[in-house]
Order: sequence, then structure tokens, then C-alpha cells
Amino acid sequence: MIGKILKTMRKHNNYKQSDISKLTNIPQNTLSQYENEVIQPTFETIKKIADSCNFKITFVNKDLTLTPENISRKEI
Repeated sequence: MIGKILKTMRKHNNYKQSDISKLTNIPQNTLSQYENEVIQPTFETIKKIADSCNFKITFVNKDLTLTPENISRKEI
């Protein structure tokens, strides 16, 4: 599922994989493997790609919204 999300974020910005590769320093063939779900990216890599596509990662339930910015590593 994360591969489809990464691809959707990229296409929303009319970026090619080569564009994301240049912005993130992630090899283009690795980006392709993420999008095709051959390999799974780390959370840090997902955030790097999301940031380059101007997306914010947010986890929401009925009582709480978490973002990488509002949670500290001590809480994990």
C-alpha cells in the first residue's frame, strides 16, 4: 500500500522518479522498487519523499493527531 501512496504523491506534483531521486538523493531504481512494493522504505525515507512532494505525514484517530513534528522519540 505504501508504494501506491508514494506514487500518488509523486504524480500529484507531476514529478518523475528522476525528479524525486534528485530531490532526495534516493536512487531512481530504489524509488521504483518502493512504488512497486518490491522493497519497503523506512519511515524516515517515506518522510523524506513526502516532504519533497509537499505532503505531511499525519496519523489520526478520534482523540489524537500525531505528526513527526509533535511526537518525541522518548514517547516511542
